[in-house]
Amino acid sequence: MLPAVSIVDVVKHFGALKALAGVSLEIGQGEFFGLLGPNGAGKTTLISCLAGLVRPDSGRLSVLGHDVTKDFREARRNLGVVPQELVFDPFFNVRETLRIQSGYFGIRKNDDWIDEILENLDLTSKADVNMRRLSGGMKRRVLVAQALVHKPPVIVLDEPTAGVDVELRQGLWQFIRRLNGEGHTIILTTHYLEEAEALCNRIALMKQGKVVALDTTANLMAAHPGASLEEVFVRTLQS
Repeated sequence: MLPAVSIVDVVKHFGALKALAGVSLEIGQGEFFGLLGPNGAGKTTLISCLAGLVRPDSGRLSVLGHDVTKDFREARRNLGVVPQELVFDPFFNVRETLRIQSGYFGIRKNDDWIDEILENLDLTSKADVNMRRLSGGMKRRVLVAQALVHKPPVIVLDEPTAGVDVELRQGLWQFIRRLNGEGHTIILTTHYLEEAEALCNRIALMKQGKVVALDTTANLMAAHPGASLEEVFVRTLQS
């Protein structure tokens, strides 16, 4: 079976800064995978390379066998990304935003799935509200909805619950768990380490553009008896 995501020796510089220093990862189909690390570790740069937003200096990335550079269209069709930044078009309401996003992937008559997403993200009452009138937390919910609207088999969540209320976090994870149970591959970055501990089957820890630990969550915890994932995280980064 093809891996959901293959990353081979990816290097990326921004001037003198080496943001990625030869990252290699393989994520299997159906995994719930955690990508953790402090600010500046290279997580968002790696996700940007995977999404085709940033071109690496060297190395290869593919999504379900589709090379991100050579076969960008198919790679992107198989990928849904929730970015950290609150990027939105202020001229449309929530439903229009999701219909337009569907159109980018050539999907018409997608309202049944849009309605289901809106309900699961508690956005139904906001469907006809202009994007610029939404709170920051509501805008983040719409970003999640946009990433899911074309039903991608691989979903990347880059700090999806940053700055949102506990109720949304619980509702979002219930929905994402369901999608994972239906076979979607989930890749999560988060600073809420309890989320990663509860959700992720396998975790990669990044530091200064490198993967410094890669194992199942259970094995990482077993190597540090009695420690929380946060303590494991700190000890690994300090070693």
